[in-house]
Amino acid sequence: MTAVTGENPLQEQEQDRAEPQGQAQKQAQGGGVLGAPLDAREDPQLLRGQAVYVADVNLPGTAHMAILGSPLAHARILSIETKAAEQLPGVLKVATAADFPDVMPLPCIWIPGGVESHFPPHPYGLPGARPVLSGDTVRHVGDPIAAVVAETPQQAAAALAAIAVEYEPLPVVTRADHALADGAPQLHEAVPGNLNAYWTCGDKEATDAAIAAAEVTVELDLVNQRTVNSPIEPRAAVGDHNAATGEYTLYATTQGPHNHRFLLSALVLGIPFNKLRVIAPTVGGSFGTKGYLYPDMALVLLLSKALGRPVKWVDTRTGLMNSTVQGRDHRQHATLAGTRDGRITAVRCTSHANLGAYPSTIGPGVATALMGRSITGMYEIPAAFCEVYAAFTNTVPLGAQRGSGRAEAAFLMERLVDRYAAEIRMDPAEVRRRNLVPDDRFPYDNGLGWTYDSGSYRENFDKALQLAGYPDMPARKAEARARGKRLGVGLATYVAVCGVGPSTRMSQEGMLGGTWESANIRVHPTGEVAVTVGSASTGQSHGTVFAQVAAAELGIDPAAVQVYEGDTLKAPYGQGTYGSRSYSMAAPAIALTARKIKDKMVRAGAVLLGVPEDRVVYDAGRVHEAGNPDNGKTFSEMAMALWYGWGLPPGIEPALDETTHFDPPDFNFPFGTHVAVVEVDELTGETAVVAYTAVDDAGNVGNPKVVRGQIEGSIVHGLGQALMEAAVYDDQGILLTRDLGSYALPRAADAPFFTLDRTVTPTPHNVLGAKGAGEIATVPPAAAVVNAVVDALSDLGVTHIDMPLTPEKVWRRLRGGAP
Repeated sequence: MTAVTGENPLQEQEQDRAEPQGQAQKQAQGGGVLGAPLDAREDPQLLRGQAVYVADVNLPGTAHMAILGSPLAHARILSIETKAAEQLPGVLKVATAADFPDVMPLPCIWIPGGVESHFPPHPYGLPGARPVLSGDTVRHVGDPIAAVVAETPQQAAAALAAIAVEYEPLPVVTRADHALADGAPQLHEAVPGNLNAYWTCGDKEATDAAIAAAEVTVELDLVNQRTVNSPIEPRAAVGDHNAATGEYTLYATTQGPHNHRFLLSALVLGIPFNKLRVIAPTVGGSFGTKGYLYPDMALVLLLSKALGRPVKWVDTRTGLMNSTVQGRDHRQHATLAGTRDGRITAVRCTSHANLGAYPSTIGPGVATALMGRSITGMYEIPAAFCEVYAAFTNTVPLGAQRGSGRAEAAFLMERLVDRYAAEIRMDPAEVRRRNLVPDDRFPYDNGLGWTYDSGSYRENFDKALQLAGYPDMPARKAEARARGKRLGVGLATYVAVCGVGPSTRMSQEGMLGGTWESANIRVHPTGEVAVTVGSASTGQSHGTVFAQVAAAELGIDPAAVQVYEGDTLKAPYGQGTYGSRSYSMAAPAIALTARKIKDKMVRAGAVLLGVPEDRVVYDAGRVHEAGNPDNGKTFSEMAMALWYGWGLPPGIEPALDETTHFDPPDFNFPFGTHVAVVEVDELTGETAVVAYTAVDDAGNVGNPKVVRGQIEGSIVHGLGQALMEAAVYDDQGILLTRDLGSYALPRAADAPFFTLDRTVTPTPHNVLGAKGAGEIATVPPAAAVVNAVVDALSDLGVTHIDMPLTPEKVWRRLRGGAP
């Protein structure tokens, strides 16, 4: 492998993270390290522009790659002429599918569990996804056809225009329900009728019977629109092949370096696993998009080998919007049944999920289980059923987006509850309160496949309403009307399955692979500690929080702990970061490993202190004789003694180096209640979120300051979908919202100051009692905001408005226009 520039910025980055945080850390240690709101040690380098992203990795002799994407959404490729491009200045190679006949297509590793599924083929008998380069048919705008490598990025980009491709246009379909209709354009020969899977959960017969017998039923047709993930850094990749050793190194924006190492080596390139190293530097955010296998990852490795020099690719913002997985995109028909006194008796959902042109790495699971099993939310509902038709269309492949599946489910249920409350003329808060799962029902089987671990839903709900000043809303509405504004209040509750694992349970959902997590702790002879995890940060302050976990368990200063991740050469094998699993999966693995370290210190301490093992106490980073603290040794002294290894009896190996592989007994289920207050301008239709209250429960948290940042960012993400974000395709499959001039993202001025609080109900499924937190607050905001706007317009007979609630759309409804 070739080193990263002369100064090695990756090494500098790791050293910066190891710097002590001064007085704040000392104070935190005195009052308890874990749970303390320490400043994130990663932040200074990010704020100063010193963090190393993939785009900053400049290996000696690097050439630059550009990818030619299809301008058509569906077409046969009749011919590709590359000679003109090959003759342009600086061009080193132009590659097409014909150059890589032995490269396998990218695989899909999540098959909807328990149902018949149809996928493009893969040579290993797995579900196939997309080819690295399309050689015969393109299926969405941006589908990669050719790759150019040149001396500079500008030369590579210019050469794309000189590639002549002759197409035969084919019919296009962009909606999942349309793709399943008779006569719809066929995308894949192996997938008849474009249906990837018909997936169900729950009891259909019982649900239908409960709906038929109900005193009250309400129905809604919902569009949970497709959205574009917009991390700060678009995707990027650098490939480096060492001809002398046959080894490959990939620097990539990836959430799962270990998973991508396996998938690329074994299932795409067909090279030895030991010959591929994957490194994830700072990746600039992900929101789910960077957990997927993409063609560029394989291409930079293949072209590096072909050219004998490193190859680098950095996407553009427009390129990201036409190539990186998109989110949401369900069209749902939902029915809720209940009694006149506010008891929900049944809920049913039929959803058409748009998978896009190819099954992304785990896209089918996002569209089915994560949504369907979650529709009952925090409510005790006797009968529930969900069916999902997952279909292929001529759009960018579907993948995870922060809160994926769970956000779509919460939107459906919380809109239904408000419609039900309006139908029976009951306060929406009272309807929710009457149906919350009681505290004495946990663990609670929701009838759809999830067993909620723990919760105090009533406490959480009442705290949110109190903080929001819910009883004062009538007076606030009157005051707003006097100013020409319509004030509305919207409630939304949620339960979000998190902590992806256990492995056996995920296999039943169709996951082809394990979902456990690992951690290694190595104590240096100086008493400093290296924690290495299989997880990979995408901005969650792992270096800070994981150090807190180790320091708290070992009774040492967090400044003495260095966290390593994101490099398959250095880290134990692990699954990566997704599904809000880092703190509830990797952190327990760290805690359990630290306990192994302490146990070994106690066993060794008995020898070194000359007392029986049951007389040795580990306390605050020291081992000492019980009742005789003077007969003891410090953490550093024990580390040095074990490093020397002198006089250790059989059964105690020298050094302190332990590893844990943690696979939990079940998922964890954070939950919460959000309250949105909006003002709608009667003249313009503009909606302003003027107050937002969120009370979330993620069990025990490791760093409340970090969690607060995650909650705030998640809420803004949800507000974006509610008010402005939409991936809009025309009837030819052209993405019209292809840059930030046409795709609106929320800015600071679009968000109010938040009122945030937490309840704490630890999970029994890990030693820290920790539940997921990174994406949970994205789940309810869209429902809360839409409920608030509908409340503001309810006297006009408005019962629903599809997202996004743009000023024009709301203005038309104010004047009696159609939905």
